[in-house]
Amino acid sequence: MSQSALDHLVLNTHYDIDAAQVQLEQLGFIVTPRGYHTLGSVNHLVVLPGGYLELIGQPRESKVVRQEILDSPVGIDGLVYAVDDAQHCHDAWSGQGLVAQPVQFFSRPVAIDGQAHDARFSTVRLVPGQFAAGRVYACHHFTPELVWRPEWMAHPNGVQGIASLLVVSADPARAGADFARLGQLGAGFALEFTDAAGLVARFGALAGHAPARAEFFAAIRFAGGDLKAIAAHARRLGLPLHEEARRVVLALPQFQSLLEFSA
Repeated sequence: MSQSALDHLVLNTHYDIDAAQVQLEQLGFIVTPRGYHTLGSVNHLVVLPGGYLELIGQPRESKVVRQEILDSPVGIDGLVYAVDDAQHCHDAWSGQGLVAQPVQFFSRPVAIDGQAHDARFSTVRLVPGQFAAGRVYACHHFTPELVWRPEWMAHPNGVQGIASLLVVSADPARAGADFARLGQLGAGFALEFTDAAGLVARFGALAGHAPARAEFFAAIRFAGGDLKAIAAHARRLGLPLHEEARRVVLALPQFQSLLEFSA
């Protein structure tokens, strides 16, 4: 089994990326300026050491429609592995019996210190339907220096990284075995698995803000952060909130997502 690492997670906003951007900023994250993909979608990033959260959406005024964004559900909808060679990943996943689309190359402009640059990527995406929880793909960054920039990682809320993604399934053991085929994740990030009852046991009433599907990505757990400040931000936003001494959980109801912060 190969060794893998997180590249990023994706929060699909459909046409509501403005609202997601405001909520994340008001929770104390630095959100990067809007990016415009050559594929037609737009994005913002919450960049963290070891991996980032991507807010992705489809602008209403765009002449190019990235249909896969609109065909996928709102919420946490993407698990993206970091790879050094997209074609090698494509072949390895195909060797596992998975059906992968051809390697895709794209870019988006990035302004750094008033200068225009092109952030360039290659990706290999699994044909939808093989993982019911959401979209799964891998990404190779040709220009990582245009993404992992120090000025974008000094978040006022003190969050230091993405610790885990929770997958809810009627059969957590089977889901765990399926995802293990993609590679063994290294230290610093974990996939967690539970069923609907386990989701309620962990999050209580906040579990009601998660998607109502048989299998889905439910919650992102962040490491570090000023928990009191994050909770205060959530209260000002009117977001559903659960607060403990060393743990804060909040819901983004508009995006059917749970965010967990642990000291």
